[in-house]
Amino acid sequence: MKSKVASSFLKLKNYCEAENFKGWDPYDGLNSKIFQALPLKHWDIARLAWIQGFKRSPINFRKLLLVPKEHNAKGVALFLLGYCRLYKLAIKGNEEFGTPDELLVKINEVTDLLLSLKSKGYSGAAWGYNFDWQARRLFLFKKYTPTVVATCFSVEALLESYEITKNESVLKETLTAADFVINDLSRTPHGKGIIFSYSVQDGNNTVINASLLGAKILSYSYKYTKNQEHADLAKKAVIAACDLQNEDGSWIYGLLPVQSWIDSFHTGFNLDAIETYQQHTGDKSFQDYSDKGLAYYVKNFFEADGMPKYYHNKTYPIDIHCPAQVIVTISKMNRFQVHEALLTKVLNWTVDHMQHHKGYFYYQYRKGVSSKIPYMRWSNAFMFNAMAHYLLETNSK
Repeated sequence: MKSKVASSFLKLKNYCEAENFKGWDPYDGLNSKIFQALPLKHWDIARLAWIQGFKRSPINFRKLLLVPKEHNAKGVALFLLGYCRLYKLAIKGNEEFGTPDELLVKINEVTDLLLSLKSKGYSGAAWGYNFDWQARRLFLFKKYTPTVVATCFSVEALLESYEITKNESVLKETLTAADFVINDLSRTPHGKGIIFSYSVQDGNNTVINASLLGAKILSYSYKYTKNQEHADLAKKAVIAACDLQNEDGSWIYGLLPVQSWIDSFHTGFNLDAIETYQQHTGDKSFQDYSDKGLAYYVKNFFEADGMPKYYHNKTYPIDIHCPAQVIVTISKMNRFQVHEALLTKVLNWTVDHMQHHKGYFYYQYRKGVSSKIPYMRWSNAFMFNAMAHYLLETNSK
């Protein structure tokens, strides 16, 4: 299995590097130069329909409708996280994916790229997406509007980079993201805790995993600065999220009626964030919630043959985030060896069913026609990071 994963990963790595980490995204339809030339761009329903048409179509119309391949900050962050894992693998003696010196060069290059994608004009370092995004009819995110999601992934990647390079300027700039969370995101009281908003725009303060990613940023800040205010605010977000955990260990996506689904990879995000908070603050008071959530995660989202399910009660469409995130989450929780057999089956199934011979991974696997478009952020960056985690974990025995 190791040689199969290594071969698969090398094909993915070669593909992504050849593309210079630029690519399309499921939600980048509004980047179409055709659409931007039409008066429809001013109508929310038209924007939403256009985005959903691109996202749901198994046929890629982006070249035809002039959607350029671009860098996405979250995707770049995932690649950086993966390269940091490969560096650790190389210094252990496995140079199959690069020597330490070669990988250090790549880490510095991708770090600089990620810092160049920062959104400007906010209280601290923050990142958004490279496309306008219509969220139902609730609000329009303009491109590069920072979100707590893109910012959290960027913070984690840059701090991993710092741990390798010891570049103090990277550390200093990255830690200002805590100011973005505290000053630019709204906080909604929930019980004895709070829920951080998804972005700087009003009206998006109901998403559990996004709030926990705000806590994750603050817990990283506490690790380096020992700023107690940051730890205290992070704890309040964890309190609210744990209060919202169902008795069986699951979480719904969000508090609005249209956000009541339970899915695999957002469960993984929640567990990862709680674990990060506990590791960096030393506060283990949420371990029971974490254990219950992990038990639900591994029991309800994977078939016996390793097929990953999207929802707790429905398999299709199988999203590439699902097999990718479980590897990262369980690695973060230091439970990899306990669940290695499951993770190996999941990865084996994913390589067999969701990887193209050119190396890239598919967006979604369906019963009928699958979406095989090579999305750089959504598919390839997530699998790059996940497979790098897997390779490091299985090389550490």
